[in-house]
This record gives sequence, C-alpha cells and structure tokens, in this order.
Amino acid sequence: MSDGGDGSLKDRPGAGAALSQSLDQAELRRPKSRNIKSLAGLLPFVARHKGDAGWAGLFLVTATLSMLALSCTLRLLVDKITGVNAANATAASIDPWFLLLFATAVALALSSALRYFFVTKLGERVVADLRQALYRHILTLDPAYFLKTRTGEVLSRLTTDVQIVESLLSSSISIALRNLLSLIGALGLLLFVSGRLTGLVLLLFPVVLAPLFLFGKKVRKLTVLSQDRFAEAIGGAGETLDALETVQAFGREAQGSKRFDLAVDLAFATSLKRMTARATMTAMIIALVFGGVVAVFWLGVHAGLRGEMTWGALIQFAFLAVMAAGSTGALGEVWGDVQKAAGAMERIGELLEARPSIASPAKPTPMPSPARGEIAFDRVTFAYPGRPDMPALHDFSLTVRPGETVALVGPSGGGKSTVFRLLLRFYDPQTGEVRIDGVALRDADLAEVRARLALVAQDAALFSGSAEENIRFGREDADLDDVRVAAQAAQAAGFIDALPGGFDAPLGERAKSLSGGQKQRLAIARALVRAAPILLLDEATSALDAENERLVQQALDNAMQGRTTLVIAHRLATVLKADRIVVMDKGRVVDQGTHAELSARGGLYARLAKLQFGIEAA
Repeated sequence: MSDGGDGSLKDRPGAGAALSQSLDQAELRRPKSRNIKSLAGLLPFVARHKGDAGWAGLFLVTATLSMLALSCTLRLLVDKITGVNAANATAASIDPWFLLLFATAVALALSSALRYFFVTKLGERVVADLRQALYRHILTLDPAYFLKTRTGEVLSRLTTDVQIVESLLSSSISIALRNLLSLIGALGLLLFVSGRLTGLVLLLFPVVLAPLFLFGKKVRKLTVLSQDRFAEAIGGAGETLDALETVQAFGREAQGSKRFDLAVDLAFATSLKRMTARATMTAMIIALVFGGVVAVFWLGVHAGLRGEMTWGALIQFAFLAVMAAGSTGALGEVWGDVQKAAGAMERIGELLEARPSIASPAKPTPMPSPARGEIAFDRVTFAYPGRPDMPALHDFSLTVRPGETVALVGPSGGGKSTVFRLLLRFYDPQTGEVRIDGVALRDADLAEVRARLALVAQDAALFSGSAEENIRFGREDADLDDVRVAAQAAQAAGFIDALPGGFDAPLGERAKSLSGGQKQRLAIARALVRAAPILLLDEATSALDAENERLVQQALDNAMQGRTTLVIAHRLATVLKADRIVVMDKGRVVDQGTHAELSARGGLYARLAKLQFGIEAA
C-alpha cells in the first residue's frame, strides 16, 4: 500500500532518449577523481592486518635485493671469464660462481613466491573487510537515501567497484610496488656501475613520463564515466528483473532488452575510448623507454671496446637498464589500473560517507520496562523528501491506549501507511512528535523502538531459505517450538508441513514457490513470533481467500489480546470489531469512533461503508 509516487520516466515512451539524458546527467553530477587520494580510504583496512602487510613488505624487499644481487653475480662471472686472467680460468674456478648465481636465483624464486602469497592474501582480506563494511553500512541507510539513489547503482558499487579495487590490491599494487623498488634499486646500482651512462638514462625520464600526464587525465575521466554508465545499465536491468512478471504480462520484453542494450552499448563505447587512450599511452611509454635503452647500450658497447669499462660491468649495466626500463613500462601500464581503482574507491567512499538521516542519539532515553504499548502522534506534519510541498500528514494527532485495537481507514493517499513509517522511524516528521510509551522516538535507541513493533505489510517480503528461517527472522532467538506455535496461530503450519522437508524446505528466492496467501500467512507468523507489544497490520489478510481470512482473522484476534494493534484496511469488513476506527483523508483525522457510530454520522466512513457493503451484497 502506498501513499502515492511518481512514475519512472524510463517506463514511458521515448525511453531511449530519457536514458541517454540520464547518463549524461550522471557524468555531470558525479565528481571526477583528479588524483589517487581516494585510495587512502583503504589504509584503515590494511592497518587491521599489520602482520600480513609486514611480511608482504619484507618479501618485496628481499625479492628486489635478490634481483639486484643476480646482476652483481652475473657481472662477477663475466669478468672472471673475460678478464685479464681469463686464460687461466678452469672449470673448478668458474663453478663456484655458477653455484652463487643459482643460489641467488633460488632466493629470488622463494622471495617472489612469498611476496605473491602475502600480498595476495592481504589484498583478498582487505577486500573482504571492505565488502563487509560496505554492506553493513548500506543496511543502516534509511529509505530517504534510496529515494535518490537506485538500488542497482548501490549494488554496482558493492560488486563491480569492489572488484576493481580487488584487482588493484591482489595484483596491480604488487606489480607496482615490486617495479617501484626494482626501479629505485636498479638506478642506484646503475650510478655505481657508470655515472655518465646513468645520467643519460635519467635524461630519458621526463620524455617517458610525458605520456602519463598527457593521457592520464583523459583515462581517469573516461574510467569514472564508464563506471557510471555501467551502474546505470545494471540499475535499469535490476528494475526490469524485479518486475519481470509485469514486463512479460504486458509483452514488453523487447523494450526492456532494447533499453538494456542501449545502456550497455553506451557503457562499451565509453570503455572503448578509455582503452584506446590507455593503449596509446602504454605504447608510447614502452617505445620511448626501450628506444632510449638501446641508445644508451650502444654508447656502453663503444665504451667497452675502448676499454673504459669491463664487459662484466657492461653486461650488468645492460641487465639493470633493461630492469629499470621494464619497471618504468610496467609502472606506466599499472598507472591506468591505479586510476581506475581510484575512481572506483571514490564511488565506494561516497557510499561509505553517506550518513542516514535517521539514527539513534548519542545518549538515548531508555524505553520504559515493561512495555505498555502506548502510541501518541502529537500535531505531526510530515512530507516525503521527494515531495516537500505535499505533506502526507498535516497537523496529525492520534493517541492509542495500551491494548487498544485501532483501525485506520480512508481513501488511498490519505496518509495511513505514512503513520506506520513514522512509527517504525523510517522517517522523522518535520514538526510535531511521535511517542511510544511516553518516549519521543527521536530521543530513543532505534533498535529499542523497532523491537516493540511487529509489522505485517500488504506485500509480504520474504527471503530465500526455509519456512523456519523466514519465521525466525522475526526473532532470532526463537526456538522451533516458538516457530511452530506462531505458524499454527497464523494458519500456516498445515501448508508448511505439506512441503517436502516441512519447516526445513527451501522456498526459493523471495519464497516464490508459495502462493500469495501462503506468503501472507508466513509473514503473519513472523510477526507473531516476535512477541512485540505493538502489532502493525497493513492489509494483513488481503491476500487470503474467504476461509483462510476467517481463520487468520480469528488467530489475529487472539494475538491482539494484551497488545496494541494498528490496522490499515481498505476492506471495512475486516475492521468492524476494532475498538476504534480512525478515518483519515488528506493526511488528517476527519472522524473516529466505532463502526456503528461512524455509520450513523453519515460522513466519509458512511459513504465508504455504503459503497463497499452495497457491492458485496450485490
């Protein structure tokens, strides 16, 4: 049951143009990642695993040192073979150098393997922690956040963006750190081997770095835009799949597919531009790096021929120069991954920084114990965030005594469901106050408030899993006996026992294997097992046939004993026994009383009753 809402533009004619326009707007409203500072958000997660980070750092260093030692051992071996005493060299004198070369290679292999293990382990653990923290945070966000952010976009950040960060942490960051250390170490040894040739190598660096600055900004912008457009595609697909039966019933599969195709093609076109820019940047860097190395090596060979350096030193210089060049090229290539991850982390950071407008105060007022179940609305005015000029409740006041059953009736859009949403504190009113047991909801702990309420919505939201798990969702510590008692009270035990596996039978995604009436009875059982002092029933029997409605209504009558109950009903026959019927229209209380009193007054309730009971009698 809803108090109204705007239709989605994408469900109207001209959906392709609307979608294209929304994608262009997404590019404008989302801040671009201008640097990699957003990756600093990963540091708190890394700090939780200092041991793995320490081992990863240690083996990064030992792997780099082993590679540098390999160049030194190679130089000594070549000088032994080609030096002035080369004529006196024997197999016995040369073999130890080969053994040293082999030992260095073994050290390199072990260090590299351990580096890979600890870096990958650290990356996987950090990403797992990030996913968990992100999902925990998403569950704290209030409905107001999801009015402006589509669920599909949130899921895209939880999946696609986290996967991009995972790629960085599990492989790219390892490659980047390894090559950065290798570059520093190689340059240090190059200076020792030949300062003059190393100076020429260093002169090449500004030329090599130029493409990073020329193309880096463009790659970064295209990366963020590509991620935005992919999120839009996933969001649109999620909406279609959520309403798949409706799409198929109206024969709009082709339109849904066309809409998704358009979004994916736009995302691919943007990705193609990004890939082209990055490929061009990589090609330029590699060509410049290795072209420079060849030129420097040519100068080194001539120096060796003139006797200005030994052939062992020349081989070491070549080895280190190639190592430095390869490291520089790899860093240039990984830089694109870093930028992509920075864009993804910026989007994740936006989500982590989102704060719910509804939260418990720092020092909450304790709820009285034992609970009484008293409800009070005191001159409440409330408008939804998307409709600030259209209050759903206007100067609304209502008091419900402990143990009283009050029915809210009236035309659609009258504010009945809004009463429930404010009681559950999904929103706070702009003016006025909502109280339970004398405590203002703004001042109370949110968990304590909701623990006193049990909801049965018109559309039963159930989950994959068994019937027992769905009922126990109402109260985690309920045992099997509590679950069975609640199921029997809701007239659900019969069909549950008939399932293959009974209470342990899997019900499928969103319990789609059950009929509408079965889902509703399972939702009622879930509310009953909660044993809360306040029951909120939003058309709780609307999906039941006449026989089941009678049985469930009888069960609810028993469950209401000793509890405060608020009932939303369009079918007035279900609320005839309520202690009080409150008639709502346009967000106000226009009348209240018993069925007989309201019928006798001849107001809005009398007209609704005459219409409904007249139709039923026909």
